[in-house]
Amino acid sequence: MGKLVLAAKITHVPSILLSEREGPLKGRREGALRSLKEIGERAKQRGADTFVVFDTHWFSNFGFHINANERHKGVYTSHEAPQLIQDMQYDYPGNSALGVAMAAEAKKGGLDVIAHKVPTLALEYGTIVPMLYMNRDAELKVVSAASPLFATMDEFRIFGEATRRAIEQSDNNVAVLASGSLSHQLVSNQQVGDSQWDVVGSEFNRQMDLRVLELWKEGRYREFVRMLPEYARKCNGEGLMADTGMLFGLLGWDTYQGKAEQLCNYFPSSGSGQVNVEFHVG
Repeated sequence: MGKLVLAAKITHVPSILLSEREGPLKGRREGALRSLKEIGERAKQRGADTFVVFDTHWFSNFGFHINANERHKGVYTSHEAPQLIQDMQYDYPGNSALGVAMAAEAKKGGLDVIAHKVPTLALEYGTIVPMLYMNRDAELKVVSAASPLFATMDEFRIFGEATRRAIEQSDNNVAVLASGSLSHQLVSNQQVGDSQWDVVGSEFNRQMDLRVLELWKEGRYREFVRMLPEYARKCNGEGLMADTGMLFGLLGWDTYQGKAEQLCNYFPSSGSGQVNVEFHVG
């Protein structure tokens, strides 16, 4: 039987990459960078063979989609910010069987889900950036799941629950990553520049993010999931906070009682709020 060995809410912002380059951000995302590597090491130490990534940068208009390719290989340039992420080569083994099983379990929950085996279906940077630090040697397989733009938080919960069942019925040890921001009100075009990396889109959003981190630290998950739909809506959730809804569905929603371990300081990036947190399982 398979096992969920790690679950985490993670950042994927381009400013992490810029932190490794010469310029005004050099070294300033060291905490986020270091904690992404730490999560990757923890996954490997616990015997993980697969990463499943709930990717808020892979948007789908209709239905749920899973990249179940046997291999993910390509050269990625971001259409959103080609000056920040360009010509990034990636090559990871996939886990088609697990992707297909996730789709089958989600369909049992009434969701419209397709597991794709299409070699030209590329990964998005919500998966590629974390894998750069967590899976640099391409030792672990990768499955990526999209964020449907017109789904509900309840559907995200169902998808997460289905992913957990698929994992436990598989032969895999799996690390699951919710790849996306906390609040996500981005700066205006007029604000773009060196200072964009140092602001959260609104003080309301920043205070809400900090409150969420307090709730997680105190284990008050029942309260958090009750507020999650409104939090996603009022704080401009990236991909509707699909990744967070899926993550908590995977964890057990309001019955989860594990520890939330914050692995880096909360930080702003172009108006969004970012953090890396492991939610301990087992």
